[in-house]
Amino acid sequence: MRVLGVDPGLTRCGLGVVEGRPGRQLTMVAVGVVKTPPGDDPQERLLSVQTEIDQWIADWEPDAIAVERVFAKANIKGIMGTAQASAIPMLAAARLGLPLGLHTPSEIKAAVTGNGRADKAQVTHMVTRILKLTTAPKPADAADALALAICHLWRGADAGLLAGTSGGSNRLQDAEREAAQAAPNRLAALHAQHRTAARSARSTAARAAGSRSTISTRRVVP
Repeated sequence: MRVLGVDPGLTRCGLGVVEGRPGRQLTMVAVGVVKTPPGDDPQERLLSVQTEIDQWIADWEPDAIAVERVFAKANIKGIMGTAQASAIPMLAAARLGLPLGLHTPSEIKAAVTGNGRADKAQVTHMVTRILKLTTAPKPADAADALALAICHLWRGADAGLLAGTSGGSNRLQDAEREAAQAAPNRLAALHAQHRTAARSARSTAARAAGSRSTISTRRVVP
């Protein structure tokens, strides 16, 4: 199973693709960050993020998409941009018939590190170990995107995926305990798999508009 993890943001949007199943070694397929200049108009920045996410879906053909659930913070302006960016992969999942997983920060941290209050350094360290990477993924947005994909794989895209496995079950239990006070995870599973539709999502006009304001960095496993 292949999962695209999206750590939403307008200034930096982390993207990570992980492949595998609970109880087995997970593999990083690709990781990167989409950056947009803060001075650009919001609609242009959102279009740039959408274009890149559509391209990643077309390139890597994930079986599911995992997005961090957004919570309100003191910085209302910042959370608004994050919330707007999080809608892009959610709509892409609905449009293409891909299962969508929304995971809280505490669920992600607990699933990857065993501690729902782990800091970013601990998350990055464990992501590097779990995926057996030679170098830690940077910046933190990239590591968070991979952690999202790992969390989704270990929690299971459906209830039967975890049955009889051991690699992620203990971490799943830890995640549930650590996130007991958090909002429950919701998974909107849409049955049709239309991978070929992802390719049609490429828009020449959108790429031309977004290419002027978007910087996309990615690292791919051969």
